Formats: sequence, C-alpha cells, structure tokens
Amino acid sequence: MAMPTYLILKHLHLTAVVLSFALFILRGLWMLADSPQLQRRWVRIVPHLIDTVLLASAIGLTLILQQYPFVNGWLTAKVLALIAYIILGSIALKRGPTRTIRALAWVAALATFGYIVSVALTHDPRGFLTGW
Repeated sequence: MAMPTYLILKHLHLTAVVLSFALFILRGLWMLADSPQLQRRWVRIVPHLIDTVLLASAIGLTLILQQYPFVNGWLTAKVLALIAYIILGSIALKRGPTRTIRALAWVAALATFGYIVSVALTHDPRGFLTGW
C-alpha cells in the first residue's frame, strides 16, 4: 500500500465528510427558516464540489485498500445508506412538497448520515447497533 497516498486520501475524505455534513446542516436550517441564503450562488455550487472530492477520495481509498462494495458487507451497507442519504437530502432541500415533509426528510437524512459514520467506524453493517 502506498502509505503517503493513503493518508492524503483518508484525510481529504474525512475533511470532505465534515464539510459536506456541516453544509448540509446549515442548508437544512436555512430551509427550515425559509432563508433566502439558500438561493446564493455559492450555496448551490460548493456542496457539489465538496461531494465530488468526497466521492473521488472514496473511490481512491477503495482502490488502494482493495475493499469493494458488494464484496465487503460493511462497504455495501455504506453505499446503500449513501443512496438513501442522497434521496432524503434531495427531498429535504429541494423536492419535498411541504416544509413538514422536508423537515422530516432532513431529520431522516441526519440519522442516515450517523448510521453511515457508525458503519465506517465499526466496519460492520450494523453500525452503531453492533453493541446491542
């Protein structure tokens, strides 16, 4: 394993995770407050840039570690939960027909994110349920 490349990708990935999540929380709070901040140009562009870095670093880590979705159960769980997170986030920030539905989708997306992090930390598809 190319250790310097791995460490760079890992730190890049973790930084992108934190930035992506922080912006998702902020955008969700703005959505709940019906803030015009959501319409600012940078708010529509920066999350996509960060998520692109997040995805690229994840692919790089997958290749370096040779752990692949649909081969490793915990990674499969992360990918499937990521799809759910993206759908819920889309409903929360754009596609939900009412503020109540958007708020519920936002809370569900936050919980899904917590599950994804717990799976990443435990390397177990049960995530935070591992100890129960």
